[in-house]
Amino acid sequence: MRIPMYSGRSRGGPLGALGGRVLLVFLIIVALGAWWFSNQKTGITGRRQMITVDVADEIAMGREAYMQVLTGQPILCFKGATSCSIQDAQLVDEVREIGDRLRKAALEWEKDGGRMSVVGDTASHLPAWGPLADKFNWEFNVIEDEKTANAFALPGGYVAVYSGILPYAKNADGLAAVMGHEIGHALARHGAERMSQQQVMQFGQVAAGAVFGDMGVGTQRMVMGALGAGAEVGVLLPYARSQESEADMIGLELMVRACFDPRETPLLWKRMETLGDTKGAPPSFLSTHPDSAARAKAFETAMPTAIKAYQAKCGALPPRAD
Repeated sequence: MRIPMYSGRSRGGPLGALGGRVLLVFLIIVALGAWWFSNQKTGITGRRQMITVDVADEIAMGREAYMQVLTGQPILCFKGATSCSIQDAQLVDEVREIGDRLRKAALEWEKDGGRMSVVGDTASHLPAWGPLADKFNWEFNVIEDEKTANAFALPGGYVAVYSGILPYAKNADGLAAVMGHEIGHALARHGAERMSQQQVMQFGQVAAGAVFGDMGVGTQRMVMGALGAGAEVGVLLPYARSQESEADMIGLELMVRACFDPRETPLLWKRMETLGDTKGAPPSFLSTHPDSAARAKAFETAMPTAIKAYQAKCGALPPRAD
Protein backbone atom coordinates (compact mmCIF):
# COMPACT_ATOMS: atom_id res chain seq x y z
CA MET A 1 0.00 0.00 0.00
CA ARG A 2 1.47 3.33 -1.08
CA ILE A 3 1.50 6.07 1.47
CA PRO A 4 0.74 9.41 -0.21
CA MET A 5 3.40 12.04 0.27
CA TYR A 6 2.60 15.01 2.48
CA SER A 7 1.76 17.92 0.20
CA GLY A 8 2.15 20.67 2.81
CA ARG A 9 -1.56 21.48 2.69
CA SER A 10 -3.49 21.44 5.94
CA ARG A 11 -5.69 18.41 6.56
CA GLY A 12 -7.46 19.91 9.54
CA GLY A 13 -10.58 20.89 7.62
CA PRO A 14 -11.74 24.49 7.50
CA LEU A 15 -9.96 25.40 10.75
CA GLY A 16 -6.71 24.01 9.44
CA ALA A 17 -6.96 26.41 6.51
CA LEU A 18 -6.05 29.21 8.88
CA GLY A 19 -2.44 28.03 8.65
CA GLY A 20 0.05 30.91 8.70
CA ARG A 21 -2.68 33.51 8.93
CA VAL A 22 -2.74 33.28 12.73
CA LEU A 23 -0.06 35.98 13.13
CA LEU A 24 -1.94 38.35 10.81
CA VAL A 25 -5.18 37.70 12.69
CA PHE A 26 -3.37 38.39 15.97
CA LEU A 27 -2.00 41.71 14.63
CA ILE A 28 -5.47 42.78 13.50
CA ILE A 29 -6.89 41.97 16.93
CA VAL A 30 -4.09 43.96 18.60
CA ALA A 31 -4.71 46.95 16.30
CA LEU A 32 -8.45 46.86 16.95
CA GLY A 33 -7.84 46.55 20.66
CA ALA A 34 -5.48 49.53 20.64
CA TRP A 35 -8.03 51.64 18.75
CA TRP A 36 -10.78 50.48 21.11
CA PHE A 37 -8.89 51.41 24.28
CA SER A 38 -7.49 54.67 22.90
CA ASN A 39 -11.05 55.92 22.40
CA GLN A 40 -12.36 54.97 25.85
CA LYS A 41 -14.12 57.76 27.73
CA THR A 42 -15.49 57.77 31.27
CA GLY A 43 -19.26 58.12 31.14
CA ILE A 44 -21.91 59.40 33.54
CA THR A 45 -21.95 56.39 35.86
CA GLY A 46 -18.19 55.84 35.70
CA ARG A 47 -18.51 53.17 33.02
CA ARG A 48 -15.85 53.31 30.32
CA GLN A 49 -17.36 53.95 26.86
CA MET A 50 -15.79 53.62 23.44
CA ILE A 51 -16.75 56.82 21.53
CA THR A 52 -15.15 58.11 18.33
CA VAL A 53 -17.92 60.55 17.30
CA ASP A 54 -17.64 64.29 17.95
CA VAL A 55 -20.47 65.81 20.05
CA ALA A 56 -21.35 68.42 17.41
CA ASP A 57 -21.52 65.75 14.69
CA GLU A 58 -23.63 63.54 16.94
CA ILE A 59 -26.14 66.34 17.58
CA ALA A 60 -26.31 67.17 13.85
CA MET A 61 -27.00 63.50 13.05
CA GLY A 62 -29.64 63.45 15.78
CA ARG A 63 -31.50 66.37 14.25
CA GLU A 64 -31.31 64.90 10.74
CA ALA A 65 -32.63 61.55 11.96
CA TYR A 66 -35.39 63.27 13.96
CA MET A 67 -36.66 65.18 10.95
CA GLN A 68 -36.59 61.99 8.87
CA VAL A 69 -38.67 60.16 11.46
CA LEU A 70 -41.19 62.99 11.72
CA THR A 71 -41.56 63.34 7.96
CA GLY A 72 -44.75 61.65 6.87
CA GLN A 73 -45.76 60.80 10.44
CA PRO A 74 -49.01 62.13 11.94
CA ILE A 75 -47.61 64.63 14.47
CA LEU A 76 -50.17 66.04 16.88
CA CYS A 77 -50.47 69.85 16.77
CA PHE A 78 -47.18 70.14 14.86
CA LYS A 79 -45.80 73.48 13.77
CA GLY A 80 -48.02 74.91 11.05
CA ALA A 81 -50.80 72.37 11.69
CA THR A 82 -54.11 73.56 10.24
CA SER A 83 -56.17 71.82 12.92
CA CYS A 84 -55.59 70.71 16.49
CA SER A 85 -58.38 69.44 18.74
CA ILE A 86 -58.60 70.59 22.35
CA GLN A 87 -57.86 67.04 23.53
CA ASP A 88 -54.78 66.75 21.28
CA ALA A 89 -53.56 70.18 22.36
CA GLN A 90 -53.88 69.21 26.03
CA LEU A 91 -51.92 66.01 25.44
CA VAL A 92 -49.13 67.81 23.56
CA ASP A 93 -48.99 70.51 26.26
CA GLU A 94 -48.67 67.84 28.96
CA VAL A 95 -45.87 66.02 27.12
CA ARG A 96 -44.02 69.31 26.57
CA GLU A 97 -44.51 70.37 30.19
CA ILE A 98 -43.10 67.03 31.40
CA GLY A 99 -40.26 67.36 28.90
CA ASP A 100 -39.45 70.88 30.03
CA ARG A 101 -39.30 69.81 33.67
CA LEU A 102 -36.94 66.97 32.72
CA ARG A 103 -34.86 69.39 30.62
CA LYS A 104 -34.46 71.73 33.59
CA ALA A 105 -33.63 68.75 35.80
CA ALA A 106 -30.90 67.70 33.35
CA LEU A 107 -29.40 71.19 33.38
CA GLU A 108 -29.49 71.27 37.19
CA TRP A 109 -28.07 67.77 37.45
CA GLU A 110 -25.09 68.52 35.22
CA LYS A 111 -24.52 71.83 37.03
CA ASP A 112 -24.49 69.79 40.26
CA GLY A 113 -21.66 67.71 38.83
CA GLY A 114 -23.65 64.69 37.68
CA ARG A 115 -24.19 63.15 41.13
CA MET A 116 -26.37 60.03 41.00
CA SER A 117 -28.35 60.77 44.17
CA VAL A 118 -30.91 58.01 43.48
CA VAL A 119 -28.24 55.39 44.11
CA GLY A 120 -26.71 57.22 47.06
CA ASP A 121 -23.72 58.63 45.17
CA THR A 122 -22.61 61.90 46.76
CA ALA A 123 -19.52 62.37 44.58
CA SER A 124 -19.58 64.74 41.58
CA HIS A 125 -18.29 63.17 38.38
CA LEU A 126 -19.34 64.67 35.08
CA PRO A 127 -18.53 62.47 32.07
CA ALA A 128 -15.39 63.05 30.03
CA TRP A 129 -17.33 65.09 27.46
CA GLY A 130 -18.69 67.50 30.08
CA PRO A 131 -22.24 68.96 30.28
CA LEU A 132 -24.52 68.27 27.31
CA ALA A 133 -27.99 69.50 28.28
CA ASP A 134 -27.08 73.13 27.61
CA LYS A 135 -25.87 72.19 24.11
CA PHE A 136 -29.10 70.43 23.14
CA ASN A 137 -31.83 72.03 21.01
CA TRP A 138 -34.68 70.46 22.93
CA GLU A 139 -37.87 69.49 21.08
CA PHE A 140 -40.84 67.44 22.28
CA ASN A 141 -43.48 66.05 19.93
CA VAL A 142 -46.26 63.45 20.01
CA ILE A 143 -46.66 60.97 17.14
CA GLU A 144 -50.21 59.69 16.71
CA ASP A 145 -49.71 55.93 16.50
CA GLU A 146 -51.79 53.80 18.86
CA LYS A 147 -50.04 50.58 17.81
CA THR A 148 -46.56 51.73 18.81
CA ALA A 149 -45.88 51.70 22.55
CA ASN A 150 -42.62 53.58 22.44
CA ALA A 151 -40.77 56.87 22.78
CA PHE A 152 -37.28 58.00 21.83
CA ALA A 153 -34.77 60.78 22.39
CA LEU A 154 -32.08 61.42 19.81
CA PRO A 155 -28.76 63.22 20.35
CA GLY A 156 -29.47 66.92 20.68
CA GLY A 157 -32.56 66.50 22.88
CA TYR A 158 -34.96 65.62 20.07
CA VAL A 159 -37.72 63.70 21.83
CA ALA A 160 -40.87 62.04 20.49
CA VAL A 161 -43.59 60.09 22.27
CA TYR A 162 -45.88 57.66 20.42
CA SER A 163 -49.48 57.79 21.57
CA GLY A 164 -49.44 54.00 21.95
CA ILE A 165 -47.25 54.30 25.07
CA LEU A 166 -49.83 56.36 26.97
CA PRO A 167 -51.96 53.45 28.30
CA TYR A 168 -48.79 51.91 29.77
CA ALA A 169 -47.47 55.22 31.13
CA LYS A 170 -50.93 55.72 32.68
CA ASN A 171 -50.14 59.09 34.29
CA ALA A 172 -47.69 62.01 34.26
CA ASP A 173 -45.23 60.20 36.56
CA GLY A 174 -45.22 57.12 34.33
CA LEU A 175 -44.73 59.25 31.22
CA ALA A 176 -41.88 61.09 32.96
CA ALA A 177 -40.27 57.71 33.64
CA VAL A 178 -40.50 56.79 29.95
CA MET A 179 -39.22 60.16 28.73
CA GLY A 180 -36.53 60.38 31.41
CA HIS A 181 -35.19 56.98 30.35
CA GLU A 182 -34.99 58.07 26.70
CA ILE A 183 -33.33 61.39 27.62
CA GLY A 184 -30.87 59.36 29.69
CA HIS A 185 -29.75 57.59 26.50
CA ALA A 186 -29.05 60.96 24.84
CA LEU A 187 -27.18 62.43 27.82
CA ALA A 188 -25.08 59.27 28.19
CA ARG A 189 -24.26 59.35 24.44
CA HIS A 190 -25.39 55.78 23.92
CA GLY A 191 -26.09 56.43 20.24
CA ALA A 192 -22.53 57.57 19.64
CA GLU A 193 -21.25 54.59 21.61
CA ARG A 194 -23.23 52.16 19.46
CA MET A 195 -22.04 53.86 16.26
CA SER A 196 -18.43 53.60 17.45
CA GLN A 197 -18.83 49.93 18.33
CA GLN A 198 -20.30 49.24 14.90
CA GLN A 199 -17.29 50.99 13.31
CA VAL A 200 -14.93 48.63 15.12
CA MET A 201 -16.97 45.56 14.16
CA GLN A 202 -17.21 46.64 10.53
CA PHE A 203 -13.48 47.32 10.36
CA GLY A 204 -12.80 43.92 11.90
CA GLN A 205 -15.05 42.15 9.40
CA VAL A 206 -13.46 43.99 6.47
CA ALA A 207 -10.01 43.04 7.74
CA ALA A 208 -11.11 39.44 8.24
CA GLY A 209 -12.52 39.39 4.72
CA ALA A 210 -9.14 40.50 3.37
CA VAL A 211 -7.29 37.85 5.39
CA PHE A 212 -9.64 34.98 4.57
CA GLY A 213 -10.73 36.12 1.11
CA ASP A 214 -8.86 33.40 -0.78
CA MET A 215 -10.42 30.57 1.21
CA GLY A 216 -13.28 28.44 0.03
CA VAL A 217 -16.77 29.87 0.28
CA GLY A 218 -17.72 27.45 3.06
CA THR A 219 -14.70 28.35 5.15
CA GLN A 220 -15.26 32.08 4.63
CA ARG A 221 -18.86 31.76 5.79
CA MET A 222 -17.81 29.81 8.87
CA VAL A 223 -15.10 32.30 9.88
CA MET A 224 -17.13 35.46 9.14
CA GLY A 225 -20.20 33.97 10.79
CA ALA A 226 -18.22 33.14 13.92
CA LEU A 227 -16.78 36.66 14.01
CA GLY A 228 -20.21 38.24 13.57
CA ALA A 229 -21.88 36.07 16.20
CA GLY A 230 -19.03 36.59 18.63
CA ALA A 231 -19.22 40.37 18.25
CA GLU A 232 -23.00 40.41 18.60
CA VAL A 233 -23.25 38.17 21.67
CA GLY A 234 -19.94 39.06 23.28
CA VAL A 235 -19.83 42.83 22.78
CA LEU A 236 -22.85 44.58 21.26
CA LEU A 237 -25.65 42.86 23.19
CA PRO A 238 -24.06 43.17 26.64
CA TYR A 239 -23.31 46.84 25.94
CA ALA A 240 -26.90 47.42 24.82
CA ARG A 241 -28.21 45.87 28.03
CA SER A 242 -25.84 47.93 30.18
CA GLN A 243 -26.94 51.05 28.30
CA GLU A 244 -30.60 50.31 29.03
CA SER A 245 -29.92 49.79 32.73
CA GLU A 246 -27.82 52.96 32.80
CA ALA A 247 -30.57 54.99 31.10
CA ASP A 248 -33.07 53.63 33.64
CA MET A 249 -31.08 55.08 36.55
CA ILE A 250 -30.36 58.37 34.76
CA GLY A 251 -34.07 58.69 34.01
CA LEU A 252 -34.87 58.02 37.66
CA GLU A 253 -32.39 60.74 38.66
CA LEU A 254 -34.07 63.22 36.33
CA MET A 255 -37.53 62.24 37.61
CA VAL A 256 -36.54 62.88 41.21
CA ARG A 257 -34.89 66.20 40.41
CA ALA A 258 -38.02 67.24 38.47
CA CYS A 259 -40.18 66.17 41.45
CA PHE A 260 -42.00 63.32 39.71
CA ASP A 261 -43.00 60.41 41.93
CA PRO A 262 -40.24 57.75 41.61
CA ARG A 263 -42.58 55.06 43.00
CA GLU A 264 -44.24 54.91 39.57
CA THR A 265 -41.16 53.42 37.86
CA PRO A 266 -41.46 49.77 39.01
CA LEU A 267 -45.21 49.94 38.41
CA LEU A 268 -44.58 51.17 34.86
CA TRP A 269 -42.31 48.23 34.08
CA LYS A 270 -44.75 45.77 35.57
CA ARG A 271 -47.33 47.19 33.16
CA MET A 272 -44.81 46.97 30.32
CA GLU A 273 -44.38 43.28 31.13
CA THR A 274 -47.79 42.70 29.54
CA LEU A 275 -46.63 44.24 26.26
CA GLY A 276 -46.10 41.72 23.46
CA ASP A 277 -45.68 37.97 23.51
CA THR A 278 -43.17 37.21 26.25
CA LYS A 279 -43.34 33.49 25.43
CA GLY A 280 -41.51 34.18 22.20
CA ALA A 281 -38.88 36.41 23.83
CA PRO A 282 -35.23 35.38 23.38
CA PRO A 283 -33.06 34.32 26.35
CA SER A 284 -31.91 37.34 28.37
CA PHE A 285 -28.27 36.95 27.21
CA LEU A 286 -29.47 37.30 23.58
CA SER A 287 -31.64 40.33 24.27
CA THR A 288 -30.63 43.96 23.90
CA HIS A 289 -32.90 44.95 26.80
CA PRO A 290 -33.16 43.59 30.33
CA ASP A 291 -36.57 41.97 30.71
CA SER A 292 -39.33 44.11 32.23
CA ALA A 293 -39.47 42.10 35.47
CA ALA A 294 -35.74 42.58 36.02
CA ARG A 295 -36.08 46.30 35.38
CA ALA A 296 -38.97 46.60 37.83
CA LYS A 297 -36.89 44.77 40.45
CA ALA A 298 -33.91 47.10 39.84
CA PHE A 299 -36.15 50.11 40.43
CA GLU A 300 -37.57 48.55 43.59
CA THR A 301 -34.02 48.03 44.87
CA ALA A 302 -33.16 51.69 44.20
CA MET A 303 -36.46 53.00 45.58
CA PRO A 304 -35.52 53.69 49.24
CA THR A 305 -32.58 55.86 48.14
CA ALA A 306 -34.63 57.50 45.37
CA ILE A 307 -37.43 58.37 47.81
CA LYS A 308 -34.91 59.85 50.24
CA ALA A 309 -33.44 61.98 47.42
CA TYR A 310 -36.96 63.07 46.38
CA GLN A 311 -37.89 64.09 49.91
CA ALA A 312 -34.67 66.07 50.34
CA LYS A 313 -35.47 68.11 47.23
CA CYS A 314 -39.25 68.10 46.88
CA GLY A 315 -40.66 67.42 50.35
CA ALA A 316 -43.00 64.64 51.39
CA LEU A 317 -44.29 62.29 48.74
CA PRO A 318 -48.04 62.53 48.08
CA PRO A 319 -50.22 59.61 49.22
CA ARG A 320 -50.98 57.06 46.50
CA ALA A 321 -54.41 55.70 45.65
CA ASP A 322 -53.09 52.29 44.54
